[in-house]
Amino acid sequence: MEYVINTMTNLAMQTGFAFLKPGNAIMIVVALVFLYLAIAKGYEPLLLVPISFGMLLVNMYPDIMAEGGLLHFFFLLDEWSILPSLIFMGVGAMTDFGPLIANPASFLLGAAAQFGIYSAYILAMLMGFNDKAAAAISIIGGADGPTSIFLAGKLGQTGLMGPIAVAAYSYMSLVPIIQPPIMKLLTTEEERKIKMAQLRPVSKLEKILFPIIVTIVVCLILPTTAPLVGMLMLGNLFRESGVVGQLTETASNAMMYIVVILLGTSVGATTSAEAFLTWDTIKIVILGLVAFAIGTAAGTLFGKLMCKLTGGKVNPLIGSAGVSAVPMAARVSQKVGAEADPTNFLLMHAMGPNVAGVIGTAVAAGTFMAIFGVV
Repeated sequence: MEYVINTMTNLAMQTGFAFLKPGNAIMIVVALVFLYLAIAKGYEPLLLVPISFGMLLVNMYPDIMAEGGLLHFFFLLDEWSILPSLIFMGVGAMTDFGPLIANPASFLLGAAAQFGIYSAYILAMLMGFNDKAAAAISIIGGADGPTSIFLAGKLGQTGLMGPIAVAAYSYMSLVPIIQPPIMKLLTTEEERKIKMAQLRPVSKLEKILFPIIVTIVVCLILPTTAPLVGMLMLGNLFRESGVVGQLTETASNAMMYIVVILLGTSVGATTSAEAFLTWDTIKIVILGLVAFAIGTAAGTLFGKLMCKLTGGKVNPLIGSAGVSAVPMAARVSQKVGAEADPTNFLLMHAMGPNVAGVIGTAVAAGTFMAIFGVV
């Protein structure tokens, strides 16, 4: 009988119930809410499903992220900046840079939206974070998950990587909810109805030269951006060169989805109750939301300025797409514009600032690395 009791006791101690704490239960509920939003509401399921499932796993079985655990090896690829760089290659292979080439002024809108990053950096410092932690947190303002992970790893802020990544990806997923109220608040109905002239055709030669020239210029000025900008432009060169269809297909499909699975589950698995339910996490989530809102507002306001300077030829809504969430932010610009006038098509115009925002966020990350002497 004693053997049976000891055996049953040992088995009971090996179940998840033996170490389940109130904090773990809270995180499990959060994971289930994220799964609901992803599956039932369709909020960026490619991001939220793996992230929320990783969150679910680690709060039931913490050892899955311990050294030697399955997701620990995935997370090392985050720390080493491998997965974020590969994500950028996939984004480049999937994205048409033509709207940005056709309208170079889009670079200004993308730059304006980065104001959220630098304002978040200052706010984070005021809230008690050290300079490197503040820089890593600030990238959330660009709504760019891979760059947030990349910079946090480079600046040695792996302890904050989980909250930073979850906040960044959550806000990327919630772009359709967060951005429209800000955009409508800062624009008039007449401005939202502005129809923009069709973009000029972009030649194949221009599309081939663009990633090469951008890589040379940006990486010579800020060599620290090479892993992100370089991979982004390499992926786009695959797409536009027309001679490596297999590489384009692999980078934009199979590789991209494999990397999303690895990155999403490992990021979600950093959200154990002990690491996530802290005051620092709450401050990061708040800072991220404020930064994202400021970035959206800055892009929209700069769009209004361009509207005035061009005599009403620019719809200010495309400025909000200057954040790095591709192509979600551009789709939101299109949606809000169509609500004002169903015949208004802003998607391609908004893709210019959206692509510029990706480059701008990578440049912001490279700038912080240069400031802190990190290579």
